[in-house]
Amino acid sequence: MTISPAKLSDPVVSALVAAINSRDKEAFLGLLTADATMSDDGSDRDLQEWIDKEIFDSSGHMDVQSESDGGRALVADFRNDTWGEMRTAWRFTIAPGGGKISRFETGQA
Repeated sequence: MTISPAKLSDPVVSALVAAINSRDKEAFLGLLTADATMSDDGSDRDLQEWIDKEIFDSSGHMDVQSESDGGRALVADFRNDTWGEMRTAWRFTIAPGGGKISRFETGQA
């Protein structure tokens, strides 16, 4: 059963998933710290290049299947025009003071 972004426990992660699914790159970037980092399948990637290729230039979409760690860890069916659909795991680090994501890690689940 899919969990809608609005029902996710962490409000920052909820907003990020909503931004992905509505293809709102400006909102997505606004939820990240200026020095945010990310990794895909255990390898650090260039964040801007990765989000363009994997999300915004390829119609990325997340259907969240489960959450843990207060909503900061997700299992989602992620699909885009490049790779099709796959089960993925996501983990988010919220910067001290909350409100912005300083790192996210994703990979196949």
